[in-house]
Amino acid sequence: MQTIVSELDAAFRKAITAAFDIDADPLIGVSQNQTFGDYQSNAAMGLAKRVAEKTGQKPNPRAVAEQIKSKLDLGEMAQEITIAGPGFINIKLSPTWLGKRLASVADDPRLGIEKSPNPETVVVDYSGPNIAKQMHVGHLRSTIIGDSIARTLEFQGHNIIRQNHVGDWGTQFGMVILGIWHLIMARHRGEPDYVARMASEFAAAKNDASARRQLIEKIHLTHQADLDADKDGSLFARELSSFNPKLEEIELAYKFVNAVEDTPESQTLMITREQSGARRQTPLARVSNDVIAMLQEGGEVNRQERSVWDRVRQISLAHAQEVYDKLGATLRPEHVKGESEYHRDLGGTVEDLRRAAHAAGSAVTTDAPRITVEESEGALVVFHATPGGQPMFLNKEKERLPFLIRKSDGAFLYATTDLAALRHRVRTLHAGRLIYVTDARQALHFEMLFATARGAGWTRADDGHEVSLEHVTFGSMLDEKGKPIKTRSGENVKLIDLLEEAEERAFAIVSEKNAELSEGARHSIAHAVGIGAVKYADLSKDRTSDYVFSWDRMLAMEGNTAPYLQIQHARIKSIFRKGGESATAGANLILQAPQELLLAKHLIRLGEIIDTASRELKPHLLSTYLYDLATKFSSFYTECPVLKSEEPTRSSRLLLCKLTAQTWEIGLDLLGIEHPDEM
Repeated sequence: MQTIVSELDAAFRKAITAAFDIDADPLIGVSQNQTFGDYQSNAAMGLAKRVAEKTGQKPNPRAVAEQIKSKLDLGEMAQEITIAGPGFINIKLSPTWLGKRLASVADDPRLGIEKSPNPETVVVDYSGPNIAKQMHVGHLRSTIIGDSIARTLEFQGHNIIRQNHVGDWGTQFGMVILGIWHLIMARHRGEPDYVARMASEFAAAKNDASARRQLIEKIHLTHQADLDADKDGSLFARELSSFNPKLEEIELAYKFVNAVEDTPESQTLMITREQSGARRQTPLARVSNDVIAMLQEGGEVNRQERSVWDRVRQISLAHAQEVYDKLGATLRPEHVKGESEYHRDLGGTVEDLRRAAHAAGSAVTTDAPRITVEESEGALVVFHATPGGQPMFLNKEKERLPFLIRKSDGAFLYATTDLAALRHRVRTLHAGRLIYVTDARQALHFEMLFATARGAGWTRADDGHEVSLEHVTFGSMLDEKGKPIKTRSGENVKLIDLLEEAEERAFAIVSEKNAELSEGARHSIAHAVGIGAVKYADLSKDRTSDYVFSWDRMLAMEGNTAPYLQIQHARIKSIFRKGGESATAGANLILQAPQELLLAKHLIRLGEIIDTASRELKPHLLSTYLYDLATKFSSFYTECPVLKSEEPTRSSRLLLCKLTAQTWEIGLDLLGIEHPDEM
């Protein structure tokens, strides 16, 4: 079943063609002033100019509107068609038609909302945690915004390919593996708390150069002694088989190595080890680089280092999945497509890019950016220009801004991996639309990435059309002082901790209000309320803006919050527990009271809202619609008795309640928010 907007659009286009033999956009929208009507066409003003160009006469826009109205056939849909102001055409829906329309879809789980007639394959890239680190609040927005977008597009019938582009490759893995080596060697020599103790002492000495030097020298001596005790690596290999660290330990060890190697003192202290029969010296600051070299030594992955990498990856992804499950996100292990998946393609990607840049744009559309690949101090960079030759990206000094794809030491970067991933999604997954959900700070990176791919001709789909590249940005989550959310010690708040606190706070509220419920029931409701509150607080805001995180506001039972919507849904379910949903079978929808009519007119707009939210990739449009639905239902429930009404009003109002509950369930499901039947 078409949406009201699409039906009106078709009818108005037909009327405009009949009146003027012109194909024009009717500019249909919801009326801002319900006094005049429910929907409005704003086409007459612009159309008057086109009529003047065609006929040589300058008609009055209101007269144009009158001619459109005279040709307009809306059948039983319209109760009244009026013209206001300079030519606004207002449509007031017929209550009888509206009642029939809604009643006809009451038994459809999709409420008559049609799937897209032209489904696309869409890649949605979101969440993207880093391996060896716990997910923190910075991952929350990408995860839940991306998940809602994926759900909504999927509901519309598109083929959605979720891609969790995790950070599981690169120089940091040398530090991770080295950190685990420190943990194992410390455990072997009877100092299981060594890394934690050194990390604490190191943090305390951060601003004291003398103390820091002494500590670095102590760490250096211990490192060398451990290396001498395990020259062939057999001790490490043996201990590794029974070593099962927690993710917190891995993260701490990684931070410890990173902090040590980042100090000036570590540049001059040398680590000596035997390798291939020769003694080799490496600055303490570059030991993790040697580990990375071993990871890919001779073109083949070193088995021992690979084993550590696999272990860390498994532990990290298990933690991420625990968070996704608690959040109710639809991301699964099969959606993980990390940076490591592309590392063997990076050299080829760079060479293909160089060839594409020299191909004089033969495979590129005329409006595509022009790219050049140049060497700069031994590194490879991409520069971009408009089709007319003007530089596209400039720094503060008005110089061309480079897009770095290979460092002077031959190492590749995130940009290279993102290019390889983009090509895979277009060529192998055959996606016609790529959506990347990240914070706004990465806007320039994606602008340059997209310009590079378009300039290389890599965004051509199999059927020849240009693949859509979209960067969905979002702002920051702030504390009540307007600062990024941190722990008291200045660390990022762990996402799992925040979600557990949400459930604990919700459990206290549920227990206070519903002490008679079993503990299991209260925990179940608390999960739905607490997690729903966190998600809705985010999804109810325009994603492009920052928002203030407040426990009191998000868990409030009144106002634009998830608990308020969940309560309204549970209220309807309680009506049916008392009155029986079977009472709606075969019922007619009789819309007489103003509150009934307002609620019905809002219900009929669900399909339009889903279309707009998916087009603009803004879940808050759906959240706003659901909150408005809650206020309209509350007014209806207060002014229009349901179970105490006489027939046929009773069955009609029960049917209206049923439609409202179905609408909430669809909307909340698209936001990824649970809707308990009891609160």
